[in-house]
Amino acid sequence: MKILVVEDDFTSRILMHKLLSPYGDVHIAVNGREAVDVVSEAIKAKENYELICLDVMMPEMDGHTALEQIRKLEEEAGYAVGQGAKVIMTTALSDSQNVIGAFKENCDAYMVKPVERAKLLRQLRKLMLID
Repeated sequence: MKILVVEDDFTSRILMHKLLSPYGDVHIAVNGREAVDVVSEAIKAKENYELICLDVMMPEMDGHTALEQIRKLEEEAGYAVGQGAKVIMTTALSDSQNVIGAFKENCDAYMVKPVERAKLLRQLRKLMLID
């Protein structure tokens, strides 16, 4: 599985890489703008990401804006809703406005930090990315 972790916090990047590396090739982006660029290049190369773990609060471009742009890139490439990457939003924000906003932007799951291994694996199974 090809995975993109989008996280501005160094410690969180290391944790997510460690948790996800047994399940695939993990790439890192440090903000939303970089994530959109990386996803765009992957789509052009027909080497799409299957999973994107996307932090909400980041400099340059937040996760909500990045997700909106990623979904637009997928749509422009001809992917129907649900056929693009599975996106798990990861954040310290658990308020209903952020959660509802993320699902309106077509995220597939929402996890409140700190991300725990068991919860992450449960989400990956729910999204049918692992057995």
